[in-house]
Amino acid sequence: MPELPEVETTRRGLATIMPGHVLKQFVIYEPRMRWPVPADMSQKISGCKVLACERRGKYLLINFDHGTQIIHLGMSGSLRRVPLDEPLRKHDHAEWLFDHARFLLHDPRRFGAILWHDAAAGPLAEHPLLAKLGIEPFDPLFTPEYLHRHLQGKTQAIKQALLAGQVVVGVGNIYASESLFRARINPRTAAGTLSLERCRRLAAAIQQTLGDALESGGSTLRDYVNATGQPGAYFTLHASVYEKAGQPCNVCATPIRRIVQGQRTTYYCPKCQRR
Repeated sequence: MPELPEVETTRRGLATIMPGHVLKQFVIYEPRMRWPVPADMSQKISGCKVLACERRGKYLLINFDHGTQIIHLGMSGSLRRVPLDEPLRKHDHAEWLFDHARFLLHDPRRFGAILWHDAAAGPLAEHPLLAKLGIEPFDPLFTPEYLHRHLQGKTQAIKQALLAGQVVVGVGNIYASESLFRARINPRTAAGTLSLERCRRLAAAIQQTLGDALESGGSTLRDYVNATGQPGAYFTLHASVYEKAGQPCNVCATPIRRIVQGQRTTYYCPKCQRR
């Protein structure tokens, strides 16, 4: 699934091309996605100027003066720039056409979404999909103290608390395993038992791990392409524990273990990450 680094990499690509330009035409080829694409969206935004391309968690936000498109890439989707004359491929479900550029949303599983939030409906942050999201990991307010305070009272395992996205967004399955390894925290540890010092290590590890993923192109998918159509560097090739079950830990040489938490696979070092 495209995680925060993939979505942010895509956003950065869009932000260098779309803002300040009039969207000549928006075309829906397949409205049957995770939620139906509003039938009148083409009429709402065709001929309108894009003001900005932003991101909240895993949601891409294309801002117009009268509202915002909310886009989710689903399990394996991508939003990429293509030549103006490139034929549509199977699973290309929507198109953004400008005088100087063209973008296609490609989503084989149709788990993605394209929704609309009208400015008259109130602040974008109050949209149901965005309202309960946690803080952004690179927000200056994401401090060890913030993390410690918001984990208090949580009995669930720290790995699952990170994946829930209500404390901090963007720490997907791969990045949670890697961050916990860097912080030397066992993934089964009850979230509410973490000390301030361990939260200090974890907050730093989350930012370092996501930062490294962004530098590699943000790819957790072998077939992922960014907004310019370029493949990512596939971050997990450089992972310390993810998909390394049975291999020696790069710190202590203990074999990496694999467990399942909440139907998601977790990898960790039993020596470096003792409970």
